Amino acid sequence: MNVNIGIKEQDRLAIGEQLKHLLADTYTLYLQTHNFHWNVTGSQFRELHLMFEEHYIELATAVDEIAERIRTLGLIAPGTYQAFIKLSAIVQVDTVPNATDMVELLLSAHEQVVKTCRKVLLSAQDGGDESSAALASDRTREHEKTAWMLRSML
Repeated sequence: MNVNIGIKEQDRLAIGEQLKHLLADTYTLYLQTHNFHWNVTGSQFRELHLMFEEHYIELATAVDEIAERIRTLGLIAPGTYQAFIKLSAIVQVDTVPNATDMVELLLSAHEQVVKTCRKVLLSAQDGGDESSAALASDRTREHEKTAWMLRSML
């Protein structure tokens, strides 16, 4: 069905493609954060375990919002690990790092998501898509704040 929401088709599709990268980054970060929540050890266990839980819960909500925006723009939201691996810029780890390395990896991942958000924001602004721009702006603010908190722990 034709999507007629006042955004040119070319812009709508370009924004949707950028949002797919944001979805993949966010979901990948969600998985990494949840993994670290389960597997963190050491003297900061309780603090990090609880903080990681707060983060992955927030990320789970964000994943849904981003996917629904992609669908609103008339595109199919990616939803497989294979698709996310191709679209995500988040560095994956195959081991269980120590607590400090977990914080550093999550910091780097949040900073990467900020960069992805900025690409979405520019695309949305160029295409006159205020809803996607607002979503990208909100996500940027959230990831910048989380990166600051993680950076402050190091």
